[in-house]
Amino acid sequence: MILQDIIVDIHALTEDLEVYERKYGVLTETFYELYSNGIEPEDDTWVLDWSDWAGVYQIFIHRQEQYRRTIQSLKSQTQSLAEVIGRTARHEPIPVVS
Repeated sequence: MILQDIIVDIHALTEDLEVYERKYGVLTETFYELYSNGIEPEDDTWVLDWSDWAGVYQIFIHRQEQYRRTIQSLKSQTQSLAEVIGRTARHEPIPVVS
């Protein structure tokens, strides 16, 4: 996986999260806090949505962590953030730090 893949994933996941936020009227962080504390949906038809929403959020958090670790690694290898942006702007295939 390369950095550009992570960015594409983050944007797609953000769109998915926004669909659920609009549908249920709360931001994902609020939903996930309740979900993590075992709160069950009041409507049985929401169960699959809630499960999917939580899964999408977990992947989103993981991708953000991968992005941050990769950027930190790139910053430690170069003189400036401008060099990092130069590489990403040229769409150089930058491996993701695991």
